[in-house]
Amino acid sequence: MEPDGATRHPPKRRLPATAPRMADPHPLFDDTSAAGGGGAQPGRGYGAPPAAAAASSPYPPAAAFLGEPVSSLAMAYGSSLASQGRDIMDRNLDRFIPVGRLKYYFAVDTAYVGRKLGLLIFPFAHQDWQVRYQQDTPVAPRFDVNAPDLYIPTMAFITYILVAGLALGTQNRFSPDSLGLQASSALAWLIVEVLAILLSLYLLAVNTDLTTIDLIAFGGYKYVGMNLGLIAGLVFGRSGYYVVLSWCCLSIFVFMIKTLRLKLLSEAAAEGVLVRGSKNRLRMYLTVAIAAAQPLLMYWLTYHLLR
Repeated sequence: MEPDGATRHPPKRRLPATAPRMADPHPLFDDTSAAGGGGAQPGRGYGAPPAAAAASSPYPPAAAFLGEPVSSLAMAYGSSLASQGRDIMDRNLDRFIPVGRLKYYFAVDTAYVGRKLGLLIFPFAHQDWQVRYQQDTPVAPRFDVNAPDLYIPTMAFITYILVAGLALGTQNRFSPDSLGLQASSALAWLIVEVLAILLSLYLLAVNTDLTTIDLIAFGGYKYVGMNLGLIAGLVFGRSGYYVVLSWCCLSIFVFMIKTLRLKLLSEAAAEGVLVRGSKNRLRMYLTVAIAAAQPLLMYWLTYHLLR
């Protein structure tokens, strides 16, 4: 029993352990982890950018800010570097390979090729061998059949390699090594021929407008007759080879005499000097020697390909 006069208090109720606590009406810090709606997300701390904004940018914030200026600068620097490299390459290339001059020697068309091949095989009836000029510059080969070109010598050289491989194949002597040997041998003889002519011109102090490319072109014309001789040998045998090659040798000899005579004697002709002095006789001997070397090389580079 309780004493009289005592105040009776109701019993205290304890909250369940699982009941949520009341939020502090005066928090010390604001919870910003739920900014942007949807509450806090795992893996994101306070002040992190919204998920949608982070997903829309392929770069981190700093890279996204600097990406476009850096790429523009890199592109401009790369273009400048490429243009400088191209200029340096063009200058160095022109020092050793005159690209502008090479374009002149390949300025041909179908009509020129046909007339030039006819002139190489039948040069006897041709009268005017002078190269035409326009404002002190020789006209393009397609406008003058007497102008030297590199298209026919290049195609004739490639054809010679193919015909040589065909000739060796018909005799069961073909191999990649033998084909490479034929190509390197023909190219080596052409280089030796051009160097010998240049040395002779230097020793004789001949003033001529012949260039190294001109000599390569004139020396490459003999491959046309070599191809015809080899094809005749494959079709008609050794007798056909000798007949056709003999005709082509005579044709190239006349062609070289008629062409080089104007080139090597141009200084004497301009001065009105008759070909009587010792110097002019040496020039004539050089012209005949260059022309006579063509048939010898034609036979040397073809006779072993037929049996």
